[in-house]
Amino acid sequence: MAKLTLAVLISGRGTNLQALIDACADEAYPAEIGIVISNQADAEGLERARSAGIRTLVIDHSEFENREAFDNAVSSALDTHEVQLVCLAGFMRLLTRGFVDRWRDRIINIHPSLLPAFKGLHVHERVIESGVRITGCTVHFIRAEMDEGPIIAQGAVPVCAEDTPDSLAARVLEVEHRLYPLAVRLIAEGKARVAGEIVPYLDLGEAGGPLINPNG
Repeated sequence: MAKLTLAVLISGRGTNLQALIDACADEAYPAEIGIVISNQADAEGLERARSAGIRTLVIDHSEFENREAFDNAVSSALDTHEVQLVCLAGFMRLLTRGFVDRWRDRIINIHPSLLPAFKGLHVHERVIESGVRITGCTVHFIRAEMDEGPIIAQGAVPVCAEDTPDSLAARVLEVEHRLYPLAVRLIAEGKARVAGEIVPYLDLGEAGGPLINPNG
């Protein structure tokens, strides 16, 4: 079976990109990364891709007149490389409705909260300030509205009394690195598809017991 061709869009360190690179290194994994695109020439993730022998491309958003022109350049690059699924991994640009509609149900994102809670930025600070006991991360198909779209997979993480935003972010990131390759695999295998505006629940066996915090 042919592998699903991915593009990974990044702006920074590329740790979720690395998780996908590691997953794709397994011959049995049903996807491969065709291109890594960054809007920042100094993004650390570009070196991760180059070290793995993956093609890279820098499309500097500051060189374009507006968001539409930038998004058109990105979309053209995706077409050139025959991309089938676009994975946003720390890509710090808001995409236009036209771009999202063009790639509808073929573009996914990972967000460091249990959506629909805590959309947007400064998530971990807001989580701690709110007093919630459980947070996590979400992989979802994207829509034009920020952090909206059908949910593919989620991972839960307890919020600890001694947590700082940095310590909480680090624990959530560990789960992100497991969750993103899982979500891509489910899509590549045809197990995660949009129906209406949800991804129907998947019967993949026992998911484990509940995460309860505090666990008294």
